[in-house]
Amino acid sequence: MNLPEYKDLRMRVTESGRHEVLDILRHRFVNLTPEEWVRQHFIHFLITDKGYPQGLLANEVELKVGEKKLRCDSVLFDRERRPKAIIEYKAESVALTQKVIKQVTTYNMLLNVEYIMISNGLMHLCLHYEKDGNKWVFLKDIPEYQEVRGER
Repeated sequence: MNLPEYKDLRMRVTESGRHEVLDILRHRFVNLTPEEWVRQHFIHFLITDKGYPQGLLANEVELKVGEKKLRCDSVLFDRERRPKAIIEYKAESVALTQKVIKQVTTYNMLLNVEYIMISNGLMHLCLHYEKDGNKWVFLKDIPEYQEVRGER
């Protein structure tokens, strides 16, 4: 994986043999799928290495479009609890294609965020919406929290 190793990830095996990892945002153990492995590492990366406040991040954020329910893998909120970034995770075996980007931009039609981040653990994409140019621009790296917050 192309993320730092975090030794504080807590894992366990249930009596039925299921592997679980502690989701520090949901405060409970969840099934350890390949996508969840990426999510937990990426969340730790944002908090530990990029300075994102844990209290402003949420996992499995439900959206409703009429009767249809969608879920954002993670959302970063600002201090007024307005969505600031959508974060999407894929297993390492899943390529980050235009189809994945389209999936996340669909969520954004409801949330209107400035940033979209996508990771499969090996590759990380970050797009920033430039209002003056009315377009999405790929960034070279995942930005520090101060930059996302607007403190360049």
